[in-house]
Amino acid sequence: MKKLLVIAALLAGLAVIAVIAATFFLGSIVKAGVTTVGPRLTGTKVELASATVSPFSGTGTLSGFVVGNPAGWQSDRAFSLGKVYLDLEPRSLLSDTIVITEVTIDEPQFFYETKIVSSNIKELLDHIEKAIGGGQATSPSEGSQKKIILKKFVLQNGQVTLGAGTAALTVPMPALTLTDLGVKEGGLTPDQLAAAIMRKVLGNVVNAALSAAGQIGISSGGLSKDALSEAAKKAGEGLKNLFGGEKK
Repeated sequence: MKKLLVIAALLAGLAVIAVIAATFFLGSIVKAGVTTVGPRLTGTKVELASATVSPFSGTGTLSGFVVGNPAGWQSDRAFSLGKVYLDLEPRSLLSDTIVITEVTIDEPQFFYETKIVSSNIKELLDHIEKAIGGGQATSPSEGSQKKIILKKFVLQNGQVTLGAGTAALTVPMPALTLTDLGVKEGGLTPDQLAAAIMRKVLGNVVNAALSAAGQIGISSGGLSKDALSEAAKKAGEGLKNLFGGEKK
C-alpha cells in the first residue's frame, strides 16, 4: 500500500509539473513566433513582453506587443497593441491546423507620420508586400508549417496619433471585426495570417487619419490635409496590392 501511495504521489507531482511546463512552453512558442514572424514582415523591431496560454482551456493573454517604426521616422514605434486576448481550440494544437476561436485586441495605439507623399504606415505596407512576394501568397517550406484558422478578430478602443512631438494629435480609431480568416483556404501560414490582419488594421489607421484631417484641417508639423490625403492614397494603393487586391 505504501508503494502504491508513493507511486500515486509521484504521478500527481509529475502531472502538476507537466501542466506548468506545457503552459510555459506554449507561451514561449507564441512569443518566439511573434518576434520571429513580425520582423520578417515589417522590417522593423517587434517586441512581446509576455505570453501566457493554457493548453487545457485554450485561453491566453499577450502583453507588451510593440512594433517599431521604419528608419527615419520620429516616433520609436509604429504601434503598440495594449492587451491581446485569445481563445483557441485546445485539441487543434495537436493537429496540422490550429483553430483560434477569437482574438481581441483592446486599447491599441497607432502612430501615423507623413512626409509629403509618404508615411511610416506606407513603408510598413511596402515591406509586408515584398515579404509575401509582391502580393502573392507564399508557402515557405510547404508542408513543414502548421496552419491557422482564425474565426473572429476584434480590434477595439484604439487610438491613432497623427504626427509626432508637440504637433501630435490623437484621434479615436473605428472598431474592426474580421471573421473566418483561413476557413476557405483550410488554414493560413503564420506569415499569411499576420499579413491579412495587418492589411485591414493598417488600412483602418489610414482611414482614421484621413477622416481626422478632413474634419479638423490639420496644418502643422508637416501634417497638412493635402499631404495626409496623398499619403493615405499611396498607402491605399499598397493595401490593394497585398494578396493581389482586396478580397470580398
